[in-house]
Amino acid sequence: MSTAASYCNNPFRDDYIFLLTDDTGMLQHSKYGLPDPNHGYTTDDNARALIMALMLYERYRKKEYLNLACRYASFLLNAQNENGKFRNFMRYDRVWLEDEGSEDCFGRCLWALGFALSHQITPAGIKGALSYMLQKAIPHVSALHYPRSKAYSILGLAQLDNEDAKRIVSEISNSLCSQYNDYKDGEWKWFENIVAYCNYVIPWALIEAYRVTGTKSFFDIAKESLDFLSEITFKRGYFKPVGCNGWFVKRNNPAEFDEQTVEACEGVFTYLAAYEATGNINYLQKAKQCHKWYIGSNSHGISLIDNETGGCYDGLTPHGLNKNMGAESLVSYVMSYIKITGIESI
Repeated sequence: MSTAASYCNNPFRDDYIFLLTDDTGMLQHSKYGLPDPNHGYTTDDNARALIMALMLYERYRKKEYLNLACRYASFLLNAQNENGKFRNFMRYDRVWLEDEGSEDCFGRCLWALGFALSHQITPAGIKGALSYMLQKAIPHVSALHYPRSKAYSILGLAQLDNEDAKRIVSEISNSLCSQYNDYKDGEWKWFENIVAYCNYVIPWALIEAYRVTGTKSFFDIAKESLDFLSEITFKRGYFKPVGCNGWFVKRNNPAEFDEQTVEACEGVFTYLAAYEATGNINYLQKAKQCHKWYIGSNSHGISLIDNETGGCYDGLTPHGLNKNMGAESLVSYVMSYIKITGIESI
């Protein structure tokens, strides 16, 4: 296995962001490097694209990125239904395919709303609309059932400087901790009987909850579960996320493939949050290793970045690259790149 020596094999390119985004928003999938209208759009992707665009604007101050943020925020406004939840799947002709999306979609929308509202660079006019959406959505948070939807909601609400948000963060973090204690069993230190997708977001959310509430139990469970996850994903000395073809069911072996791009990104953010909370340099090193997964420090020793456009391939299969380049992969890579290069001076 080869090890990448830097965080980017070539200068950062944003071409593919603009290729994959049209007047509606960011398209969900591609066929190789060609955006594929057949699969339309998802609110999931556009919520995370809003975070990405604001991170890019904060770093480079290019008006084009702010225009993208406005487009992605407008997509969320259109996605929210009358009762305050969010539709997820939209056809290419702008017809919604459902009345209400998944809980994960809801949580990712709250993450994006909280992130955008908490940043000074977000224009006041956009913030007004985002605040309107958030107020419609908040009443549904207490009814969330699934751990990832709770975690994404915590990430968004933890960004807001008000007591109501802090109270909700504390309530849903307590529910995550209760779920953890229900499933924790000997060496198994996780929130379910399966380690599946977007795993890092759960301990990350509890670290953020600890930051805003000071509740020590949130951090203790975050650390214990993160260290458990680290043993799984770094057992070979480099970052290898649990494969999506079977995941990791308790008392079985982790699936080897396919390795998904979102796992590396959320690993970067989680380990950096753990580093900031503890000062433990090992977490910083793991964050760097997670990002280097994109550029060759992985089970195949190959880069997932298309040097012509800046796009990101859709993960690693048993045979190499999945050469499609969809929205989740692109946004995950760009967010990871902006985040990790922002701490390079540490």
